Parts: sequence; C-alpha cells; structure tokens
Amino acid sequence: MLKFIDGGVCAAQGFRAAGIHAGVKTHNEQKKDVALIVSDVDCAAAAVFTKNVVKAAPIRVDLRHLADGKARAVIANSGNANACAPQGEENAQRMCAAAAKAIGCRPEDVIVSSTGVIGQRIAVETIEEHLPALYASLERSAAASDAAGHAIMTTDLVKKEAAVETTVGGRTVRMGGIAKGSGMIHPNMGTMLCFLTTDCAISPEMIKAALLETVQVSFHRISVDGDTSTNDTCCVLANGLAGNEAITDKGPDYDAFAEALKALCTELAKKMASDGEGARHLISCRVDGAKSEQSAETIAKSVISSTLTKAAIFGADANWGRV
Repeated sequence: MLKFIDGGVCAAQGFRAAGIHAGVKTHNEQKKDVALIVSDVDCAAAAVFTKNVVKAAPIRVDLRHLADGKARAVIANSGNANACAPQGEENAQRMCAAAAKAIGCRPEDVIVSSTGVIGQRIAVETIEEHLPALYASLERSAAASDAAGHAIMTTDLVKKEAAVETTVGGRTVRMGGIAKGSGMIHPNMGTMLCFLTTDCAISPEMIKAALLETVQVSFHRISVDGDTSTNDTCCVLANGLAGNEAITDKGPDYDAFAEALKALCTELAKKMASDGEGARHLISCRVDGAKSEQSAETIAKSVISSTLTKAAIFGADANWGRV
C-alpha cells in the first residue's frame, strides 16, 4: 500500500544528510548553502539533466561519474551555479574529491550539483574548508533532510521535501526526496535540482528506466515562466537495504517501484509549481477523452503554459473564455 511518510531523503534505510552554511552565499551567513547526502553502501544510480544546449560544469562531470550506473553520495550547493564560469569542471571535480575524502569513497562515486548565479567562479575553497564539518553533521533524521533541503534553495520561498512507503517483493520499501525550483521552470524541468533516495534493490538499468518515465510525467509537465536553464538535475540513488529481490526487469515489482517514484516526484513537482516566483495559485489541468496520452499532455500544457490563463488566475478573474 502506497502512503506518504515523513523523513525526506533520510526516510529510506541507510541514508544520512546534512546542510550547513559554508560561505558560498556571502550575503547571508544564516542561510545554508551546501548539502551532503550519503549512503552507507554503494548505490545503483541514475540521473536526468537539462536539455539546454549550454550545460553547467557539474552536469558534464556527473555524466562521466554515472557512466557505470553507480554512486555513493551527492554534494550540492546553492548561491553559485558553476555555469559558464572559470575553472568550472576543475572546481566541480574538487567538490567531488573533497566529499569523497571525507566519506572514504572514490570521487567518481560522488554526484555534484550547483545552483545560483551564472558566470561567476564558485568559491570552491570555502566548500573544501567546510567539508569536514559538513560530513561530521550528517544524521539519519527528518531534521537532517530538512537542513539539506534548505541548503539547496535559491529564490525558493519554501523547502520542497516528500517521502513515500510502499511494498515491493513483499518487503517495505521507502523513498524520499528534496528539491528546489521556483523560476525558469519550463519546458523540460527548468531551474531545478531534485535528489531522490530509496532503499529498494534495483538494477542501474531499471532505475534509469523508471526515472526517465517518471520525469516525463512529473517535472516535464510543470511550467512557471517559460524558461529553462543550465543546471537542471534529477538524480536517484538506490542502496538495496530494504532487502527485496533486486528488480532486474519489468514486472509487478518494477510497476510498484515506478508507481511510488511517480507519486513522490509528482508531489515534489506540484510544490515547485506552487512556489513559482510571484505565484499565488497552483493550476492543475486534467484532460479526459483525448485520443492519446501525448495528445492529452499537449492540450494540458497549452492551458497551464498560457500567459493569458496564468494572468487570469493570478488576478482571480478566471473567465472561462481565457481557457
């Protein structure tokens, strides 16, 4: 039975998280700006990235690190996107190396993400300096997930976090996530980061398939302002500690896993859209009677992406003719 639970990225067995102020955001020492998520064991991992032609340095590093379908940890910062910036890939790799040294794993097993100002060199030295303290603050708790969730926020007004529990192969499986995203959302993910964790045992091939399916019907279906960006990342780590028989092909167990992943990401996607920069309302559009799912998606997107409709909803003057 699928149900929502507390705990965020720490809801699944074997995951710890933390978030601290390391100095990337120099204007406000009260705001956390670096997050770390670590699994006790190696994970099957997959990610979906921006379709923008211009991709930030962390994405280029992650594409190499995820080539083997495995990862152990995620390090992410807000305040600087490390995009179109000097020494971009070198600094992204330095973040991975610093995290790996603290954790005791290979740098290639660390996923790195950044979000914030574009075009400026990231203060990687301050991240390296604070990595030991960040690692020391790792916990398995809802508070730790909360700290990590706040550390990846930029223009977000509220933290985005959720977790679900379901049954796969007769075992209780949990998955959770944190996300950020408020502006530059549309047409494909947008300026968002999303980190998902699960204790389900699943192969890299199957988790990649499930993530691709899920992103298409969740994050790819939201719109805020019609712009996309350079750093968009949605990644998932599965450490297998739930003890279910590993999912290696499609079937009932895969379907149960995919259903839970879609429920989780749909919830996070709605939280992003409702926290859109300047937004007061969340528009949800359901299409019945369409000839195909693709046709229904096209119709729904034309409604929720319409500037005229958005203006009408914002002004609380939802004249049916606008739709």
